[in-house]
Amino acid sequence: MLNVSIIGASGYSGAELAKLLANHPEFNLIGCYVSEQSLDKGKLLSDLYPEHTGLLNIELAPLTEQAFVQIAAQSEYVCLCTDHKVSVSLAPKLLDLGLKVFDLSGGFRLADASQYQQFYGFEHPHQPLLDEAQYGLAEWNTHAIKDAQLIAVAGCYPTAALNALKPLKNAGLLTDSQIIINAVSGVTGAGRKASLTTHFCEVSLSPYGLFNHRHGPEISQYLGHPVLFTPHLGNFSRGILETIYVQLKEGTTPHDVEAAYQCVADEPLIRLKGDKLPSIKGVANSPYVDIGWQQQDQQLIVVVAIDNLLKGAAGQALQCMNIASEFTPTLGLKG
Repeated sequence: MLNVSIIGASGYSGAELAKLLANHPEFNLIGCYVSEQSLDKGKLLSDLYPEHTGLLNIELAPLTEQAFVQIAAQSEYVCLCTDHKVSVSLAPKLLDLGLKVFDLSGGFRLADASQYQQFYGFEHPHQPLLDEAQYGLAEWNTHAIKDAQLIAVAGCYPTAALNALKPLKNAGLLTDSQIIINAVSGVTGAGRKASLTTHFCEVSLSPYGLFNHRHGPEISQYLGHPVLFTPHLGNFSRGILETIYVQLKEGTTPHDVEAAYQCVADEPLIRLKGDKLPSIKGVANSPYVDIGWQQQDQQLIVVVAIDNLLKGAAGQALQCMNIASEFTPTLGLKG
C-alpha cells in the first residue's frame, strides 16, 4: 500500500479525491489537511460531506510545521487541492522532503513563468520547477507522468478540449485558423468558497473570462494550435460540456475524421460517440470523456463532455497516481 496525503481536502476536488482514495485497493489515505486559518480544521471530512459518513470520518488537520514532519514521515504521495498560489509555495517544500507531488491547481501547468501575472494574477518564482513539472493529461503523457516528481494535473476545461482536439491535430487535419471553444461548467468548478457570483440561486448561464481565461493558454500550449476559449458558468452542480468549432483542411472526409479518432478508441475512459452528441447527464459522476462530432464540408463541430470533479480533477489525479505507481491507470475508477 502507498500512503497518500491531501492538502486542501475540504474543497470539492479534495473531498472527491479523498473518496476515491478511501475506496482504492492500493492507496491508503493517511492524512487530510487544511490551512491553519481554515474554519474547517478539526472537523471530520464527513461532517462537511455527510454523504460520505462512515467512509471519510477523517479529521481535517491544520497544516502546521509539525504536519509537514508527519507528512514526510508517513506519505509517499501528496496531492495539492489548493489555490494556485498556495500550491506554488507548498510544492518546493514538499519536493525537498522527497515526496512525489500531484498538483490539482494551475500552479505548474504553464511553461513560462512570465504568463502567470497575466493569467493568474501573481508572479511565479519557480521557473526551474515549471521546467521540471510534467503535465498530467493521463492518456497523452503516460511515460513522463511515470517518471516525474511533480505532476501538474491538467485543468478541467483543457482535459475536455485536448482529448477532443489532439487526435485531429496529430492526424494533420487542422488548418492554421483559430479553433473556437465554447464551454460551460457546473458551479462546483468555481470552488466551495462562498461568492455571490457562484451562489447557486444567483447563477444563470453566463460567460466569463473573455479573451484572458487561464485555460486558454493551457489548451494552446499543449495542443500546439491557437484557440479562442470562452467559458460559461451554468446553473447545475457538476459537469462540463464544450462545443468546439474546427476548420478542416480542404479535402478532409468524414472517414478521415473517424480514422483520426481511432488513436483513442481503445482508451478505457474515452468513449467515441460519432454523430451521437454527448451530454452532461451522460458523464456526471463518472470518469469518462465522451466525444461526438458532425461534419459539413470542411467545418467540423466537436462536442465533448466530462465530469469536472472526476475526469476534470480528482479522477485524473488518481489516474496519474496509478500511472506513477505502475498500476492499471483506471484502478479505483472503473469497475
